[in-house]
Amino acid sequence: MAQTVSPYRLPAEWESQEAILIAFPHERTDWAYMLEDARNCFVNIISAIVNEAGLTAVVVTPEPDEVRKRLSRLDSSRIIIAECPTDDTWARDFGPISLLGTDTASPLLLDFKFNGWGLKFRSCNDNLINMRLSASGLLKADRRNHLGFVLEGGSIESDGCGTILTTSECLLSPNRNGNLSRSQIEKYLLKAFGARKILWLDHGFLQGDDTDSHIDTLARLAPRNTIYYVKCDDPADPHFKALEAMEHQLSTFTDADGSPYNLIGLPLPDPIYDPDDGSRLPATYANFLITPHAILLPVYGQPRKDKLAEMMMKIAFPDHDIVTIDCRALIRQHGSLHCVTMQLLPNTLF
Repeated sequence: MAQTVSPYRLPAEWESQEAILIAFPHERTDWAYMLEDARNCFVNIISAIVNEAGLTAVVVTPEPDEVRKRLSRLDSSRIIIAECPTDDTWARDFGPISLLGTDTASPLLLDFKFNGWGLKFRSCNDNLINMRLSASGLLKADRRNHLGFVLEGGSIESDGCGTILTTSECLLSPNRNGNLSRSQIEKYLLKAFGARKILWLDHGFLQGDDTDSHIDTLARLAPRNTIYYVKCDDPADPHFKALEAMEHQLSTFTDADGSPYNLIGLPLPDPIYDPDDGSRLPATYANFLITPHAILLPVYGQPRKDKLAEMMMKIAFPDHDIVTIDCRALIRQHGSLHCVTMQLLPNTLF
């Protein structure tokens, strides 16, 4: 029997975009104890978004007046503020995952269940954001209900050509879809995303990460069959063996057409510790956001490694501007720049 070809596919992040979804920090989030630092970082990210031609920032918040005040110096015509209850700020993981139609200009928005990274944190409001934005008319593209399946956007990477990269540590977590086997999850993802191949990364972690090894903290797909990944050169570092095993496994991967990847090892930032409890924070340069004309790259106040990561971005993205944003505030809550953003395709908004 001939396999049915999906009319939709999961595009690569470097394809066309209309907007970036962001949820702004407020005093009822986990940012309360460092709210000013967090808000300043978010303002910097939003500023970088609206400074790019043709790109809009969609800012979700229960406090629209406060956000308007914070963003008053930016171009308001490039900012949409949507009033909506939120639990936290990790738009990558609760935002809609956009599919591109092969015969239609309108994307399809997949709305998966978000359960706080395996029931670690509250998520009731965040899990309803996509439905509320669609009901309000802000998101005009069709929304498809996948709320019976737990999936965060930070757990998958797509090359736009049928290959999806993910980690077994996250997708096989018993507190997400524990009733399903690996083969059942793979079958589900292939069908949902119109994909042809799932690459399961079985190694790699970052201390302080709450996501069970989201792929966007460890390895990222890029144009010309490139994978950026976190590389550790210090045998004494607790990440060394796992990241070395990750590197080896990445070197064995091929895409859906059987082509191998070019690997680019990003430096692992020097250890950064939480000033309150002394725990190591999950700083990573792999958590960058790709927009049509720029790479928004998280940096951590480490001039040599920050600059090296910036230069390495130009290898796969020679025509993109590299915009660095200090994300030391974000890693205090165990995420970084890519984690707080979600791209929306053209013809998604009203």
